[in-house]
Amino acid sequence: MASIGEFDPLNTRVPATKIEVTVSLVVLYVQGVGTKEWREFGRTEVIDNTRNPDFVRKFVLDFFFEEKQNLRFDVYNVDSRSCNISKHDFLGQTFCTLGEIIGSTGGRLERTLSGIPGKKCGVIILAAEELSNCRDIATMQLCANKLDKKDFFGKSDPFLVFYRSNEDGTFTICHKTEVIKNTLNPVWQPFTIPVRALCNGDYDRTVKVDVYDWDRDGSHDFIGEFTTSYRELSRGQNQFNVYEVLNPKKKGKKKKYINSGTVTLLSFKVESEYTFVDFIRGGTQLNFTVAIDFTASNGNPSQPTSLHYMSPYQMNAYAMALKAVGEIIQDYDSDKLFPAYGFGAKLPPDGKISHAFPLNGDSDQPNCVGIEGVLEAYFQTHRNLTFYTESHHFKLMYFVLLMITDGVISDMVQTKEAVVNAASLPLSIIIVGVGPAEFDAMEELDGDEVRVSSRGRLAERDIVQFVPFRDYIDRSGNQVLSMARLAKDVLAEIPDQLLSFMKSRGIEPRPALSSSPLPALHRHI
Repeated sequence: MASIGEFDPLNTRVPATKIEVTVSLVVLYVQGVGTKEWREFGRTEVIDNTRNPDFVRKFVLDFFFEEKQNLRFDVYNVDSRSCNISKHDFLGQTFCTLGEIIGSTGGRLERTLSGIPGKKCGVIILAAEELSNCRDIATMQLCANKLDKKDFFGKSDPFLVFYRSNEDGTFTICHKTEVIKNTLNPVWQPFTIPVRALCNGDYDRTVKVDVYDWDRDGSHDFIGEFTTSYRELSRGQNQFNVYEVLNPKKKGKKKKYINSGTVTLLSFKVESEYTFVDFIRGGTQLNFTVAIDFTASNGNPSQPTSLHYMSPYQMNAYAMALKAVGEIIQDYDSDKLFPAYGFGAKLPPDGKISHAFPLNGDSDQPNCVGIEGVLEAYFQTHRNLTFYTESHHFKLMYFVLLMITDGVISDMVQTKEAVVNAASLPLSIIIVGVGPAEFDAMEELDGDEVRVSSRGRLAERDIVQFVPFRDYIDRSGNQVLSMARLAKDVLAEIPDQLLSFMKSRGIEPRPALSSSPLPALHRHI
């Protein structure tokens, strides 16, 4: 998936360290996907004579929601002009992910520095903001009056071509209207265009519009042209947004030439195109729920052939899928409490079959603390089961359900009905198929090609993402790489699914939440 945007951890700050610091520097390292290697990404400027440096230099990173982007910040006291970092005194370090910074309140993360045994190293504050060009979307409608007649056996078939002017004086086409047949007074349909495409964010940049008469053979006849700007268009319908269509050749040949007609702006509206991060910074939480298949088709968990087998040497497919998806989602859930359920098992002590039981055994409080808590509950539940054959506020909450299963769907009609109903809720469903089974029915639920329907009703939007786990297993046995690949694919559609829901309900992100200021710390020298 293409990156959602670029992010800028800025104002990196190390307040109130308890070590005498005279000259400070922060080095950022990034970790490669599927590896343990750290690579230096950049360094801040050097700040003299303060134990509370407030750094200005920014680190510009591409943000990928579907990837776990590990970061490391090392702080040094600079002793010389050497570029060799080992020549300077190490003051402490912290580890985090880019998602943790973005998902923290106000996009501002405070972390304690560590790395020097027996010493308090201070605190570092990391902030992130989205770097983006103008994200506004303009919708406009135009009409024309008394255009030149170009067709011998009719009138004209006019259409408009919009061009954005470039820095070098050339023009780049950015929009074409539809053709209106056989009229000199066309009214074109409203159209939408990113403001960035129209003027590249420069509201006074020239926008040229050509008017053509459409011909079937592609040799369209030039009727005339006019120029405007985004600023002029944004004033909407008024006397200044009636443009004379001029044909320079006709004007040069005919002394009495006035124009080749006029084009009038009928309406103009601008809306903001919000991003996934706008909603996260405004306080939207991703609530993560887990459902795990414990039916007997998984095999006897005490045998190595079982999909639930607990090897002392590596995680099974269920645990890998949980860890791969959960470790990314949890960065966007402030309380890190995840409801986790199992289905298709006989529960002790009476062996009653259940299709929805909490992994932690507590029906009143099914939440597990963090993804590690979910994994621990899964491991504990796994030892005690017999496998069986067979409202929040929408503006602040969006739900992600992870289902991990080895089986095919036996009640497809009811399942499709449930998906169609759920498509109107703030919910995305991730299904990971484990094992060698054929998952054709699952593919049908993943409505990338054909939208899921039930009893004549189409799902309002595509909310299901299905992948077979076997497609992501690294041939060399690298589980970290396998999990990274899985997470990248199953999470890639979540941001767009969240945005489509919010837009369909007219929900706008709240202003970015502010984080509380750091309290003053006393230093002991």
